[in-house]
Amino acid sequence: MMNKTWKRPNPYFAPGMQVKGKWHKNIYTVKRKLGSGAIGTVYLCESAGDYAALKVSDKGSSITTEVNVLKAIDQAQGNKLGPYLLDVDDWVAQTGEQFSFYVMEYINGEPLSDFVRQHGHVWLGVFMLQLLDDLENLHQLGWVFGDLKMDNLLVSKSPTRVRWVDVGGTTRIGRAIKEYTEFYDRGYWELGSRRAEPSYDLFSFAMIFLSVYHPNHFVKRGNSRQFLFRKLDAIKPLQPYNYSLKKAILGKYQSSAEMKQDISKAIFQAKRKTQNHKEKVPIAIESVGLMSLAIIYYLTSIYLF
Repeated sequence: MMNKTWKRPNPYFAPGMQVKGKWHKNIYTVKRKLGSGAIGTVYLCESAGDYAALKVSDKGSSITTEVNVLKAIDQAQGNKLGPYLLDVDDWVAQTGEQFSFYVMEYINGEPLSDFVRQHGHVWLGVFMLQLLDDLENLHQLGWVFGDLKMDNLLVSKSPTRVRWVDVGGTTRIGRAIKEYTEFYDRGYWELGSRRAEPSYDLFSFAMIFLSVYHPNHFVKRGNSRQFLFRKLDAIKPLQPYNYSLKKAILGKYQSSAEMKQDISKAIFQAKRKTQNHKEKVPIAIESVGLMSLAIIYYLTSIYLF
């Protein structure tokens, strides 16, 4: 959902079609559609032998805003918050209509929820730390992600890392959230406003990890606070993080860095508890090894990006 309306439909790019920029003259061959939203449509394209993601829209001002976000994110390189911006241009249809587009790095990965189900719950803490690092860096730049949800996250390899794939909902801190999805929106749950601030993103952060175990989502019932807390309490893999996730749901964190401290403590407390019981429960030895491996991956991702 968002607080804007459509003016005219975005163009449809069929597979095999070539999109040529009006100004830079770069040519992109369309492979397939990756997704669409309120701002525009994203296509997988190929140019000069490399793959890229091209987003086209009839809303030039919205495209400009997203481009500015990606440029701001580029300032924080070393963290690799979102996809790299590669090109910005216009495309002119045969009818003479002009549409704005930009081209960004194509991130090839798998959904976070799929990765956790395939590789184990031990990765939950690692992905939490990665996302909180990224959110803190984004907030320090003066933005909130806004439409933070499972669909906008992918897990890439070498190293294993959560990446953002769409910055369409990113909003300047202090303004009204311009784009949101109900399940991840604290306004829908009547647990806060739609003002762009770090705590808004952190509520969505908590709902992302709830959605790992509720991929079909659920609708609000009764008291939202009690309802969401019951959902969290029923998910055993999330129990080490429940204290932090509940605080995020209630908007008790002022920053991502503050939440990261609590999540880090929870990870090491869980590791220590598992080590203390490894003689009584042999399978715990494997859990310790997996958690150590996951932490190493987290630290590696910090140094490589």
